[in-house]
Amino acid sequence: MIPLRNTLFHRLAWVALALTFVVVVLGAYVRLSDAGLGCPDWPGCYGRLAVPDQAHQIAEANQSYPHRPLEPAKAWKEMVHRYFAGGLGVLILSLAVLAWRKRFTHGQPVVLPLCLLALILFQAVLGMWTVTWQLKPVVVMSHLLGGLATLSLLAWLVLRHGRYGQDATAGNDRSMRGYALMGLVLLVCQIALGGWTSANYAALACPDFPTCQGHWWPPTDFSEALTLWRGLGVSYEGGVLTNEARMTVHWLHRLGALVAFLYLGWLSGRLLTAGTNRAVRFAGLALAVLLIIQVALGIANVLLYLPLPVAVAHNGGAALLLLAVVTLNHLLRPVMDT
Repeated sequence: MIPLRNTLFHRLAWVALALTFVVVVLGAYVRLSDAGLGCPDWPGCYGRLAVPDQAHQIAEANQSYPHRPLEPAKAWKEMVHRYFAGGLGVLILSLAVLAWRKRFTHGQPVVLPLCLLALILFQAVLGMWTVTWQLKPVVVMSHLLGGLATLSLLAWLVLRHGRYGQDATAGNDRSMRGYALMGLVLLVCQIALGGWTSANYAALACPDFPTCQGHWWPPTDFSEALTLWRGLGVSYEGGVLTNEARMTVHWLHRLGALVAFLYLGWLSGRLLTAGTNRAVRFAGLALAVLLIIQVALGIANVLLYLPLPVAVAHNGGAALLLLAVVTLNHLLRPVMDT
């Protein structure tokens, strides 16, 4: 099968992939700057498609939502994120329509674009619940994972459709396929733990490193820390967990980071020394570099007390690591002609 890299579908897929990365980073910025409830309604902002800016509009907004007076800076952050997410939804809808119209064309993927459309619709629902359920942690974490799932599937679509890195030696490292898949699973679990830490405002529960409040193994409360559902009608802004529960969440994230670092570090070493494909070796090098940067950003978040640029970069680093591991899995599984 000839790579279809010059088709409208493939170009749109690339644009959607880039936009998804922007949306993921913007979402992290909104969450970490405490602007997730900058607009207390959905999909508009205080009943409007743009942030109220006239005196009478602001007065009406504050009267309608007396429990949450308008803060324009936070509201604009939230709405810009929604605008970008809406544009991404239109792009993915376009991909699905194009795929369906060309479903009988040889090499045209159909199932994956339709799955992406279903996923982005569910993401919109999660975005609504994030606001209307007042930053419920399990919804916030699911929304984050949904965004990264969208990013991963779009990357897979672009890579498979364009057959990138599929040279004559592709697939010779098939013994590494299981290891690469395990790396993907571990990384997703670690990202989920990171999302749970952020959603529960536990990033600074351990303000020292490598210890946690002076303990090598801090006091823990796993039952409280891992409770997913606490009912509705509760505002989770600022977090509701006890100090011990927050320490537990943070400590689990650190332990997960250690496991992921050791495994992915070992995997990148294997790829660099035993890989027979140049693209696979390059993926191993990229994985190693991104892994080191991500760990450094995580430590800096603790020691510098979660500065916004570093925290956002840590989220962006997780997305780039995920893309690197998805690319590795693609390289180790050649596209078969049908």
